[in-house]
Amino acid sequence: MPVMPVTDSMFLLGESREHPMHVGGLQLYELPEGAGPDYLNQMYHSLIGDEAGVQELFRQRPRRPVSSLGQWSWSHDDLLDMEYHVRFSALPRPGRVRELLELVSRLHGSLLDRHRPLWEFSLIEGLEGNRFATYSKVHHALMDGVSSIILANRALSADPSTMNMPPVWAVPPLEKPATNGHGGPLALLESLRDMTSDLAGVLPAVVRNANTALREQASVLPFQAPRTIFNVQITGARRFAAQKWDLDRIKAIRKVTGATLNDVVLAMCAGALRRYLMQLDALPDRPLIAMVPVSLRGKQKKSEASGNSVGAILVNLGTHLSDPAERFAAIQQSAQVAKRSLAELSPLQILALSGLTMAPLAFAPIPGVVKLTPPPFNLIISNVPGAQKPLYWNGARLQGMYPLSIPYDGQALNITITSYAGALNFGLTGCRRNVPHLQRMLTHLDESLVELETAVKS
Repeated sequence: MPVMPVTDSMFLLGESREHPMHVGGLQLYELPEGAGPDYLNQMYHSLIGDEAGVQELFRQRPRRPVSSLGQWSWSHDDLLDMEYHVRFSALPRPGRVRELLELVSRLHGSLLDRHRPLWEFSLIEGLEGNRFATYSKVHHALMDGVSSIILANRALSADPSTMNMPPVWAVPPLEKPATNGHGGPLALLESLRDMTSDLAGVLPAVVRNANTALREQASVLPFQAPRTIFNVQITGARRFAAQKWDLDRIKAIRKVTGATLNDVVLAMCAGALRRYLMQLDALPDRPLIAMVPVSLRGKQKKSEASGNSVGAILVNLGTHLSDPAERFAAIQQSAQVAKRSLAELSPLQILALSGLTMAPLAFAPIPGVVKLTPPPFNLIISNVPGAQKPLYWNGARLQGMYPLSIPYDGQALNITITSYAGALNFGLTGCRRNVPHLQRMLTHLDESLVELETAVKS
């Protein structure tokens, strides 16, 4: 029974009814040619009929035995109930994307059952345009957003003629997963011993970052963010909005400006946030600050797609600037400074430093903390790379995949983006009560992209 790494168990420790800690994914498919009226019903029964094929990752459920000194660990579930984990749903007429997003918003707001493995999957019929959808959610303690995208892509094929493909929970592992020994106090002590030398470099890194912030105006430290309507206590209900944009449009801006793809995405989000807050008469005088997750998998040995391996940087979004070119330049400079500060650190040091950035969120659920303390940042914006060629699931063409993430107390809006088949797919997850008219953000994102295109041409 392996001990759970602290980077994973913190998502169990921080969870409550108001703060579900799972990530999700919405996928839209075209029904394959010749699919009959019973196609999805047959698919559902095939999905729940092969309990023996479920991989170990999807059989793990959390435990906190005395032998682990209070540390969370994983245990094997021998009584997996496939009809509980895999659901078959139908949209009300007329089956528009609007009805689909309403259903997914409700599904994403409910907690996963800790007495079972921490995942659920919904097959959804009734979507207009000869389509169907799937929605999946998995606890962040089990895997992060990058891991879930990797695994989802491995469950699909670039060949539309490939059939009898296993669902995501039955995809064989790439290699034998690493473990933390046999669990218990000895494994915990060994893990702490291995971390000691790396963690010794964290304090010097904090000092260096603070010195950089004093020298360079583009550098951002926690608690420099202004208070906004997003930085409030949240409820457990969610609202989700999604849309995709042609990746070539973003690449064209990158080519002209010399920026990174992520810089363009951040600028697109910044323009949309500025418009959204201005419309609500809630735009602060100081710029919004985004926490931007950074994948550490490039710094680590390639391993099975599970667990969490994500650092964080803070980026000035320049939302106080009316000129889109000036705003873009501020974002680009801020992101460059932040990434330079992590360049010489080990993955563990980056995780520890990022943990200090994220630490205020752990205290946010305490009554009064969000109101009395400044926000460490205003929102989280993630960009997760995906497949660049069309993918298929048993002949059904994947049209788009849209990520759903985690709002926190003091962080009522999350924007997560993933690329797929020449498009950028935006998923906006917000607290249903505290982020009004979330759907308008999609219009503002489009307007912001047009504004950037105009700015780089002039």
